[in-house]
Amino acid sequence: MGSESNNLEFLKEIGLGSTNIGSFINGQWKANGSSVTSVNPSTNQTIATVTEATVADYEEGLQACSEAAKIWMTIPAPKRGEIVRQIGDALRAKLDPLGRLVSLEMGKIIAEGIGEVQEIIDMCDYAVGLSRQLNGSIIPSERPDHMMFEVWNPLGIVGVITAFNFPCAVLEPVCFRCVSGWNACIALVCGNCVVWKGAPTTPLITIAVTKLISEVLEKNKLPGAIFTSFCGGADIGEAISKDTRIPLVSFTGSSKVGSIVQKTVTERFGKCLLELSGNNAIIVMDDADIKLAVRSIFFAAVGTAGQRCTTCRRLYLHESIYTNVLDQLAGLYKQVKIGNPLEKGILVGPLHTRSSVENFKKGIAAIKSQAWKILTGGTVLESEGNFVQPTIVEISSDAAVVKEELFAPVLYVMKFQNLEEAIALNNSVPQGLSSSIFTQTPNTIFKWIGPRGSDCGIVNVNIPTNGAEIGGAFGGEKATGGGREAGSDSWKQYMRRSTCTINYGSELPLAQGINFG
Repeated sequence: MGSESNNLEFLKEIGLGSTNIGSFINGQWKANGSSVTSVNPSTNQTIATVTEATVADYEEGLQACSEAAKIWMTIPAPKRGEIVRQIGDALRAKLDPLGRLVSLEMGKIIAEGIGEVQEIIDMCDYAVGLSRQLNGSIIPSERPDHMMFEVWNPLGIVGVITAFNFPCAVLEPVCFRCVSGWNACIALVCGNCVVWKGAPTTPLITIAVTKLISEVLEKNKLPGAIFTSFCGGADIGEAISKDTRIPLVSFTGSSKVGSIVQKTVTERFGKCLLELSGNNAIIVMDDADIKLAVRSIFFAAVGTAGQRCTTCRRLYLHESIYTNVLDQLAGLYKQVKIGNPLEKGILVGPLHTRSSVENFKKGIAAIKSQAWKILTGGTVLESEGNFVQPTIVEISSDAAVVKEELFAPVLYVMKFQNLEEAIALNNSVPQGLSSSIFTQTPNTIFKWIGPRGSDCGIVNVNIPTNGAEIGGAFGGEKATGGGREAGSDSWKQYMRRSTCTINYGSELPLAQGINFG
């Protein structure tokens, strides 16, 4: 298959070939667009080719999806949950080859690739239970013989536009999430059909996941258009954003592109669920467990080669433990194994694309031009792939580059003197996704998670900024977009709420005691 055929036989297990059709429309695989290549970032060699969808293909798909929505929303929620349970089982049966595909096409190490697929499976399990708990509130009425309550109904269709770094989980390349999976599981049990535009640089993942879902729908004699997917470019994403038939659009990517999507969707009075850039910080207090902190920082800053939206990019160290932490961290950086993410023992794979490498080079050049100190790393490795060295930079918190998200394994390290200063530094950037503090003092913990603490959507204590569990609501504030996915009450974004009042008496008392005639 492609130029790496000897090592890619496992792709046949998940229905992929050397050439693939990149859109699933009305229960059929069809696409009339141009042919693109999926590239292995470890070698920059072709894995396979994919025919992308056209806008005409999109329109055909949306017409079928709109009809399927009329059927799917009327199926009882627990029955929809059963379908999602079967999707989870189908993914579980292909956990290893799907995980290997994520590693191959995106570049994250095999443990993280399998972990991403497991995350969708876990999300399916969560959604099954949720399908019996889409509850509304009973509200006491001030009027006699009246009942007031909430009813939650499906929106109809949810559009999901995914980034490259978590291509199946969030089921552009500034952020990559298995968010498609998060969105799809919750959207489906809430009674919505799903229209998924996968990341342009990870089309094989889009196709493989869709094939498994389509098989479950077919087995249950349900319309294939309940789950419609497209491999394509910006024209497909733009069509989703503008389409009034799609009440909710979930977008994962950069803040810059997210603001464009949001403007387009809100102009037609649609709803947006945005998961955008993160510029995440870890604070290490003087009373922290240093060994625990160093291990956590290492994973948060180096994992996925710095290409998670929750990657730690800023490290604030109390001045009294600054040298100790930095020395231990630099030692780990110098020992890290970089290479083919499918090989055992590798901790850092490649950056996703050649353009990602160019962005890394530009970022390092900007750091050097401002005379900041690179403690370790800062170079591109000589190879066929997109490998760079994880980098630690001593820098001032006032430096302009600290406010920006460089989507690569570059960690900025800075000193602070007290908690108030550290919190202010954490909150000083435009983004507000994830944050963490390392301390053993209860007073510090509760200040950190309180109203004058971290302004992020994820506020951790003594754990990394990345590796979120599905049970909590995932998302951030400020330029991260304000959206929430996965657990807690995130499901409410995928439904419409009606407040219903029923008069079961024979009188007509009016609210607020109004007497009208």
